[in-house]
Amino acid sequence: MHILVCVKQVPDTKIIKIDPKTNTLDRRGVPAILNPYDTHAVEEAVRLRARYGGKVSILSMGPPQAVAAIKKCVEIGADTGYLISDRAFAGADTLATSYALSRAINRIMKEEPIDLVICGKMAIDGDTGQVGPGIARRMKIPPLTGVKKVEEVDEANQKIIVHRKLEDGYEVLTSPLPCLLTVEKEINEVPYSPLPNMIRAARYQPIVWTVNDLEDVDRSQLGLKGSPTIVGKMFSPPKPEGGKRLTGTMDEQVNQLVDVLLKEKRELLVQGGK
Repeated sequence: MHILVCVKQVPDTKIIKIDPKTNTLDRRGVPAILNPYDTHAVEEAVRLRARYGGKVSILSMGPPQAVAAIKKCVEIGADTGYLISDRAFAGADTLATSYALSRAINRIMKEEPIDLVICGKMAIDGDTGQVGPGIARRMKIPPLTGVKKVEEVDEANQKIIVHRKLEDGYEVLTSPLPCLLTVEKEINEVPYSPLPNMIRAARYQPIVWTVNDLEDVDRSQLGLKGSPTIVGKMFSPPKPEGGKRLTGTMDEQVNQLVDVLLKEKRELLVQGGK
């Protein structure tokens, strides 16, 4: 079974800042990491390979330094990595990104058929969750989103059974192969990588393609030209205000709390009557 995992290198959002002049992410001095959801996607692919045999390939789109993200995937246990890197891809939104990745997948499939595509639920720098389903739509295969467990892969009958996370529980779905999964973090826990994987990752160099290496590409659907959406404004959320401390005896604190609740109730009633 050949499993392809699409991954993205993202800025570490724990320390990222927003440029107040341009209202865009200020990436200066911010380390780039493998998207956390994608880490779990790679780990799940490696576990499926251990259960059913086969091969795990990685595909990413980004600048040359995105090689580091692919090396991290190899460290987790992936076999092969592909990076599509070209200025023609720059500025792509989710629509243009899914198009470029689908063209790369098309070339990989001509070399070796793909049985399953796995993506992280979303990228932490965009939080849209649109690229995975977009790839599936372009490949004309079923997308199964929010997967929290892969119960079984039936290679003989070319189907997969998964548990899909819902707001109030989960549902069990059966899908034909090939299909595309977007996975939740809870699907697995990523262990520390064994030393042989770390050594292999340090030496590994992925296959790098430019736009000229892909076939049947409509350049009008790439990068900024192929991106109908733009970010109008970006801002940091206001810092939450500290809570009010109640003082005094227990009876006094109860009276203060009642006063606060009654005041809020009156304000809500006034707002509702407008």
